Amino acid sequence: MTDHSAARDAVTRLTRWADDFPQPGVRFADLTPVFSDADGFRVVVDALAACAPATEVIAAVDARGFLLGGGVARELGSGVVAVRKSGKLPPPVLSQSYTLEYGTATLEIPAGSIGLDGRSVLVVDDVLATGGTLDATARLVESAGARVIGIAVVLEIAALGGRERLGKYPLTSLVTV
Repeated sequence: MTDHSAARDAVTRLTRWADDFPQPGVRFADLTPVFSDADGFRVVVDALAACAPATEVIAAVDARGFLLGGGVARELGSGVVAVRKSGKLPPPVLSQSYTLEYGTATLEIPAGSIGLDGRSVLVVDDVLATGGTLDATARLVESAGARVIGIAVVLEIAALGGRERLGKYPLTSLVTV
């Protein structure tokens, strides 16, 4: 198993917590301070890249996953696809709706033009909460013909049960709270 201690230290030290955001009862993990710290960002990207060194494509989840996904793809020499929130891409798109801890949403990727068929994909995002977003992302890229070889996140909020929802996928979280 890869040692992620430098990444864990950076995330633990730099994460900003916001209670009752974006709505009452939700505790939001803001990783922006981790990303804005050059060393913190570097060790986090390196740790996420170590999760699946042979992946062909990174599926980066809108929006903070974009920051991580681009870095991980660059580190691995792989491609990256931005998994967008609904309405951000021109048609045709593939879409997947899901429930998250404070509402519902839909994710989209371009239909047919990004060549995912048969390719290995690592899904990357910042936080695992209920698992709705990551499950929808995995199902979405699978609907495009990709093989999801793993999911990697910076921070997992264990009490929200996301890991159980993602049980069929190998999952790495750098920090679990």
